[in-house]
Amino acid sequence: MKIHVAIALGLVGGLLFGLLAALSGVPELLAAAEGVAPLGVAFVNLLKMVVVPLVAATLFVGVAGMGNAKKIGRLGGLTLAFFAATTVISIMIGMGAMRLLLPLADEAAAEAAAAGATAEAPALPTTVDFLVNLIPANPFQAAAEGALLPLIVFTCFFAAAVGALPADPRARLVEIAVAVSAALVKLVHWVLWTAPVGVFALAAPVTARSGWSMLQSLGAFVLAVLLGLLVFVVVIYVPAARLLGGIAPARFLGACIGPQIIGFTTTSSAATIPAMLEAAEELGLSRTVASFVVALGAAVGRAGSALFQGAGLIFLAWLYQVPIPAAALGAAVLATALVSITVASVPSASVLTLAPALGAVGVPMDGLAVLLGVDRIPDMFRTAVNVTGTMTAATVVDRMAET
Repeated sequence: MKIHVAIALGLVGGLLFGLLAALSGVPELLAAAEGVAPLGVAFVNLLKMVVVPLVAATLFVGVAGMGNAKKIGRLGGLTLAFFAATTVISIMIGMGAMRLLLPLADEAAAEAAAAGATAEAPALPTTVDFLVNLIPANPFQAAAEGALLPLIVFTCFFAAAVGALPADPRARLVEIAVAVSAALVKLVHWVLWTAPVGVFALAAPVTARSGWSMLQSLGAFVLAVLLGLLVFVVVIYVPAARLLGGIAPARFLGACIGPQIIGFTTTSSAATIPAMLEAAEELGLSRTVASFVVALGAAVGRAGSALFQGAGLIFLAWLYQVPIPAAALGAAVLATALVSITVASVPSASVLTLAPALGAVGVPMDGLAVLLGVDRIPDMFRTAVNVTGTMTAATVVDRMAET
């Protein structure tokens, strides 16, 4: 049995077991569903254990292999421009989809779910602070804290310096990095063989706690997010891959299936890096470009998360009867775009990082508890879309870098 099929079966098994426990109310089943949660935590920790060194090694190989600072700057500029543009578009699509489906929302049930909930908003950095913090005073501390963006900046600088070295020392360092990267990819493959158990343990307790009532009360929100994600992929990503990347939709989507399934089941973009690199090779993309774009995309390619946050902002503003004037809406879009770039590659991070956007329009932070109740389903889909976005960026940048 292929690992992707086994992971999907683990997910379905966890959802069914958790739903059975929720509907039956049998104490033993509820306890069993909650009891497997530590296995899910252990699985996520295994993934996080590999993420930082894998991103650093993969990015180093891509940048150092270029050996040309001008090419690095152009490649980085194209990649970031693609992610920035698609992120803003995704936020607007998410807001529009939620406005369209607002009449289906169950306000009374959602208000009951939010009663008594509290959530502290993380501080939104200023633009200057954000840019300054991209330069790590201690890259090892950034790695230890899992801060991918500062680590990426250091890795790019270091790899660019290596690329400027004479051929022999540069080749030796790149060869070592290639070997390290290959070993880490092998380790990720081993970890993914535990994924069926891990995703079962992640899905079962969440479904047991929420049951159908929470899903029904927020069904309109979940449907809006899924509709928005579907429209976004069909209208933006597939045409971009075809028109700008020169790859037929069937071939592109076929290559994306593996990374999408892993992202869908693990809700971690970083966990899909090996699968995305394999998909890029299948599509015939340059290894140098793919290594750079995939590593960067795992850290900042969050258009799917931004769409979820745009929909969540409109839903919670409606729920708490908070009007959003045009000026405040612009600030909310900017805040959403900024925090979506720094969303951690871990499950449900998009919910808590929505707080700055809520603060920009005066929506109570208690609304975050509402979204957390049903986040698992949107989280799986938006992660798959994030992965699709990174693959689209790789195809587009690969072709544009040649011109």
